[in-house]
Amino acid sequence: MKDRSKEDEVADININTINKYYGDVHVIKDISLDIKSQSFTVLVGPSGCGKSTMLRMIAGLEDINSGTISIDGEVVNDLPPKQRNIAMVFQSYALYPHMTVFDNMAFGLKLEKRSKDEINERVQEAARILQIEEYLQRKPKQLSGGQRQRVAIGRAITRKPKVFLFDEPLSNLDAALRVQMRVELAKLHDQLNATMIYVTHDQTEAMTLADDIVVLDEGIVSQKGSPMELYSNPSNLFVGGFIGSPKMNFVDSKILSSTNDSTEIDIFGTSKITIPKTSSNSSNGDSVTLGIRPEHLLVNQDGDASWESKVFVVEKLGSGTFLYLEKDGEPLVVETEGDSNIKVGDTVKVGFTASRCQLFDSSNQAFK
Repeated sequence: MKDRSKEDEVADININTINKYYGDVHVIKDISLDIKSQSFTVLVGPSGCGKSTMLRMIAGLEDINSGTISIDGEVVNDLPPKQRNIAMVFQSYALYPHMTVFDNMAFGLKLEKRSKDEINERVQEAARILQIEEYLQRKPKQLSGGQRQRVAIGRAITRKPKVFLFDEPLSNLDAALRVQMRVELAKLHDQLNATMIYVTHDQTEAMTLADDIVVLDEGIVSQKGSPMELYSNPSNLFVGGFIGSPKMNFVDSKILSSTNDSTEIDIFGTSKITIPKTSSNSSNGDSVTLGIRPEHLLVNQDGDASWESKVFVVEKLGSGTFLYLEKDGEPLVVETEGDSNIKVGDTVKVGFTASRCQLFDSSNQAFK
């Protein structure tokens, strides 16, 4: 890990019951979060869930109606952005077109009246980290989208902030560049050993980059945890459906019987399966939702329960094949081998493994 001086230490961020209103619209609703120093935390959720508003409140670009935000133990509610020791990278690169890359990266330091030697040292260090040294004398119009985004990130690095804030920085890039820049951002976090908060609606970015993911839904925190915790143990139906690609399959069912450590449910009215999960809020006969991921279903294999259906769409992706099976409501999606010879119109048997299944009660909360 890179040694960091006292000046550019990173810090915990503590968010305590913050609220944000736009007129009568309650956008952020009593959110409390603790973000660890040196962590890479991703705020994820659908459009309009409040994730960018949260980031802008941390940055000081949006007022807080109630609650507090602290950085390194200091409440920053009333501090302007420039006094919070944060740097923000936006979806748009926001580079000055008439300036060279060097001058774009040095601009903030010049405003701070840093010495020429310090400015040169910081810009050269950031350029080396981002591998853009050869572009320092070019203008933004001479760069690709990925190179421009590196310059925007470099401008943030030169300031040596306590916290880096990223607002959907990769959304303007093509698919290949997005993958490349995800790798670069992960490397950057390791090199800088910095606290980073990253906003995206892309759950793949969240899964690949985050130490912790915060899933937002309509202005509240639906769940916070590590990527695998959210993938393996979603706390509610929304998180189960949002995390994972393709999304989790959901099957309407009902409870046939239950014990202290398991619940027996109906599968499509033709079989039953006992799931090793329980809920104190549900009783025999109650409606529940079975959740299982496409990659956890077994094709033409026996499981703890099985069901037959006809294939109506086949998607071949090389490394895997997705089968879409007929089911009331949304189709059941199954992942199988890339070289599968199953075709449209075939009838397949689908096996369910109880330990891989999730159960959600009528209020969409997960069984434990």
